[in-house]
Amino acid sequence: MDSLGILHYIYIAMVFVIILTMAFRKDTVLPCIIGLFMIGLASSGSVLTAVQVIFNAIIAAGKEFFGIIVIISLVVAMSKALSDIGADRLMMSPIKKFMINSNVAFWSLGLVMMTVSFIIWPSPAIALIGAIMLPAALKTGLPAVWAAAAMNLFGHGIALSGDFFIQGAPDITAKAAGFENASSILGASVPLWITMSTVTTVTAFLLMRKDLKKSNIEIGTVEAAPNTAANTKYSTGTIFVAIATPAAFLLDAFLMFKYQLRGGDATALVGGTAVIIMSMVTIIEHKITHSFEKVTEYIRDGFIFGIKIFAPVIVIGAFFFLGSEGMAKEILGPNATGLLTDIGIFLADRAPLSKAPVVIMQALIGGITGLDGSGFSGLPLVGSLAQTFSGAINISKEGLAALGQITAIWVGGGTIIPWGVIPVAAICGVEPADLVRKNIIPVAAGFIATVIVAIVIL
Repeated sequence: MDSLGILHYIYIAMVFVIILTMAFRKDTVLPCIIGLFMIGLASSGSVLTAVQVIFNAIIAAGKEFFGIIVIISLVVAMSKALSDIGADRLMMSPIKKFMINSNVAFWSLGLVMMTVSFIIWPSPAIALIGAIMLPAALKTGLPAVWAAAAMNLFGHGIALSGDFFIQGAPDITAKAAGFENASSILGASVPLWITMSTVTTVTAFLLMRKDLKKSNIEIGTVEAAPNTAANTKYSTGTIFVAIATPAAFLLDAFLMFKYQLRGGDATALVGGTAVIIMSMVTIIEHKITHSFEKVTEYIRDGFIFGIKIFAPVIVIGAFFFLGSEGMAKEILGPNATGLLTDIGIFLADRAPLSKAPVVIMQALIGGITGLDGSGFSGLPLVGSLAQTFSGAINISKEGLAALGQITAIWVGGGTIIPWGVIPVAAICGVEPADLVRKNIIPVAAGFIATVIVAIVIL
């Protein structure tokens, strides 16, 4: 294109303002609202229309995110129901027997945290794993701070950055990058995700072993809690649920593989399974006469959690979706163009970019967007930038979007910023800053390795 217009310059300026806001650890919702108003005003020349653009953009983004909000809310509702009858503790109790030393405890704690986080997300998984497995891990001599690191890296890092089961993160990234569903992002993310996960966890394990060899290290001294799972007599219904729940999700995983279920189809399967399990648990625990009110309570609690997490993401996404032509037309009118697409073409014509700088830039921006401690708020931006950069140079849009997603969530999901690791630090009884210090070298090593692999394969 010959030149950029006023809308493009407003959009570019607001993107920089948003990134700067993130760098100063401030929420980005207000700049996004201001950006929507300014673009609406510039495109229409009417204050009335500009005000309407804010609302219409939020509604358009909300429609894109609604499926993600629902699946996460339903899974959290199911998790609360399982917790109320003690089925969650019963499911985890056999794993504690395998913790024979600190090495095994590190990997066991991490891998179980990863597995549970894939299914119910890291936030509810922290409380579950912390209550059941943490005392056993600490009893082996694993320092509390390294127990926290294992839970943090495997849960908020590995599980959340891939999000292969619930597919909330890749779905947001895919929508912003212009894809119909998350399948493209999921496939492209695998080699980058494996690189990041492997390098980070192996580096953390080696650093842990080095720490343990030092005589002046403070070993975790939290007293092991009694094995309540072993001492508690569970009802037949609870035992059934504890067996049926993992079996049901394993069946879901098998069906996804067999029938190649991706995106919305896979999400629907998981969501439906969660609702059935929640309903079954409620009937078993509260009998049919009291289950009507209890199901409503679980659903309400689940959606409160889901909306609390995604409310700011919807507003942020509303701004960044203006970069996509389809969403821009829906929000601004039929004559609108994709602002980021136009910018990408303009840059390609005047300042051709090469693969290495684009990959590094995408990784850095992803990390910067995570500084707000959310991880998800930056996904619309990295998805939109992947679309822009892929239009400017010959590079995989899917892979570039996946790279931005990985770096955004490893930072913002909560591994290397103190305000993002507070939940797991609190569960393990360590200072957030101490946990961040343990995480920073492994995560940095993972970032470097992942960027190198991305430059080679994208």
